[in-house]
Amino acid sequence: MRISGTIITDSSTVIDDGTVVVDGSEIAAVGDRERLAQQYPDHREQSCDLVVPGMVGGHIHSVQSLGRGISDDSELLDWLFDYILPMEATLTADEMEIAAKLGYLELIESGTTTAIDHLSVAHADRAFEAAGEMGIRGLLGKVLMDQRSPEGLREDTDEALADTERLIQNYHGSFDDRVRYAVTPRFAVSCTEDCLRGCRELADKYDGVRIHTHASENQGEIETVESDTGMRNIQWLDEVGLTGEDVVLAHCVWTDDDERELLAETGTHVTHCPSSNMKLASGIAPVVDYLDRGINVALGNDGPPCNNTLDPFTEMKQASTLQKVDQLDPTATPAETIFEMATINGAKAAGFDRLGKLKEGWRADIVGLSTDTTRATPLYDPLSHLVFAARGEDVTFTMVDGEALVEDGEVTVADADAIREEATAVAESLDIEAARQNAQQFKP
Repeated sequence: MRISGTIITDSSTVIDDGTVVVDGSEIAAVGDRERLAQQYPDHREQSCDLVVPGMVGGHIHSVQSLGRGISDDSELLDWLFDYILPMEATLTADEMEIAAKLGYLELIESGTTTAIDHLSVAHADRAFEAAGEMGIRGLLGKVLMDQRSPEGLREDTDEALADTERLIQNYHGSFDDRVRYAVTPRFAVSCTEDCLRGCRELADKYDGVRIHTHASENQGEIETVESDTGMRNIQWLDEVGLTGEDVVLAHCVWTDDDERELLAETGTHVTHCPSSNMKLASGIAPVVDYLDRGINVALGNDGPPCNNTLDPFTEMKQASTLQKVDQLDPTATPAETIFEMATINGAKAAGFDRLGKLKEGWRADIVGLSTDTTRATPLYDPLSHLVFAARGEDVTFTMVDGEALVEDGEVTVADADAIREEATAVAESLDIEAARQNAQQFKP
């Protein structure tokens, strides 16, 4: 296939009338449209207005998609223990599968081709299978919670670690290596020291397995960890082995200078989730400082209940404008920096090589957008448009590993209407009141 249009290969290169040629799962060539049409005449052409690398969701909760809108205007720990954990605890295996499919559907429809996905405690197998069926690339993990957790989510430490190892053996490198595993403790508040150290041991045991957790999102969380351990959150995670080049920490809003230096020294990846941090009033992550220190910062949506959309283009605009107002500097986090956070930086965090740019020999994860909108008129700078004006609804083409998941605006790998209808029915049937009463007793 040849995907043609204005090609944005990375944050610094635009080809006005170009083509990306795909052979199998890789990009065979990128360049002038006319020349490559002559060189590859047998390749079917797909035309898009803008052609870009697939977006990487550096921190996603696909299975929380059924909770969109159930807890607006809440503080993090209230939001989590009064609504989200009770919802997760009630989901059956079938309901977990439809929740994951709904999340993945929204991601591929809006241009996200890779997700670092924080699942739930139970029925993780069904989410892995859903990711394989939907064709998305992902770094997925079952959640571990062995303290301060409600019935249905709290597990015995050894059993949680054993189930994690089973999932690693079954799914790490599955679906032609599109799906890999991240050991996924929820956060230090809900995990004992034995659990956290066990997570590190498992990640070290299997090549390419990474670690993905939340850290320092909220001041109440930090106070709880400090009361438990006598250490600040990042220092505690480092103590138990949860920093390093194979670790992705979501949020990192409240960190001191020593913790930031620790993140930089260990090569730990940070995922910035601006919409979530704003909606939950968690605070503003020091992204400019992280970048200045050489910390790899990716970009994520978090979950639909604390964001309400998995649109990566909305997240790019929020990320840039939030840092500008925080720094009182309109030059902070320009479009080029934000685009890198949403693509190549996310790929580095997820551990996939040859991903995040449109480049010969790299993985064929490609997104096409329409500019047939008033928002795109006039269009002086394609990169500026992507970061500040584009939306997920503009996506007309999504490809992962050379397979078109969305073509001409239609999902090709699933019945999108059926997924939405089933998800609506499940959401309407959920009764989380009993689970909510159970969860509240564990709230810090």
